[in-house]
Amino acid sequence: MGPQTKFVQCPDGELQKRKEVVHCVTLHEIDVINSRTQGFQALFTGDTGEIRAEVRDQIDTKVAEWREEGKAEILPGVLFIDEVHMLDIDCFSFLNQALENKMAPTLLVATNRGITTVRGTNSKSPHGIPDDFCGRLQIITMEPYTEEEIHKILDIRCQEEDVEMSGDAKVLLTKIGVDTSLRYAMNLITSATLACQKRKGEVVEMEDISRVYELFWDVKRSMQYLMEYQSQYMFNEAPTGEVDEDEANAMVS
Repeated sequence: MGPQTKFVQCPDGELQKRKEVVHCVTLHEIDVINSRTQGFQALFTGDTGEIRAEVRDQIDTKVAEWREEGKAEILPGVLFIDEVHMLDIDCFSFLNQALENKMAPTLLVATNRGITTVRGTNSKSPHGIPDDFCGRLQIITMEPYTEEEIHKILDIRCQEEDVEMSGDAKVLLTKIGVDTSLRYAMNLITSATLACQKRKGEVVEMEDISRVYELFWDVKRSMQYLMEYQSQYMFNEAPTGEVDEDEANAMVS
């Protein structure tokens, strides 16, 4: 210590800490907690039951107050509905009303139907969706994968499943995916791996792909077989007579 040293009095008293805690909960969880006597434990017991409209209205009002006060922030979620053409007219009416809410999630639907009948009605509509509901959607068309894209996807799938496959086998599997479907080609990877293990091989070869291709049929070949031997099956509703390959493919598509 020297003459320039200065001593500062050490502060005393209680040490105060401030911690900000953020809880991420869904509106459904808040509804369940406030509609059951068990409170938060109702989420783990699975006893959600039916939530009354009065409870939801009160919670919506309270959440709106928290938003204005800056105590809460609404993060809109995403609701994805696959095969949306399976919904009936009552479900579409409920979705129409639910989307009017300010706290409604982003809705994504997927379907592969063309002009078809809306379930629960006698009217036909694009994609099996009512016209008023379909007009509120932004439609994104999906293009089929190219041969190069299918090859890349199958290559990535082989890496994910730790499958060693030769280049010729991947080319053959890609051609199968182009002629049939990508899902069918990906399913053949696991089957070809088992066939390779049975012959005590380490790399899946073309013979393994050909073997499982003969054992497991795709939709087109199955349709051709059924049309050829339809008279030997029970409860056959297809018209009798021979069906050529082009007509069978048209029925599948």
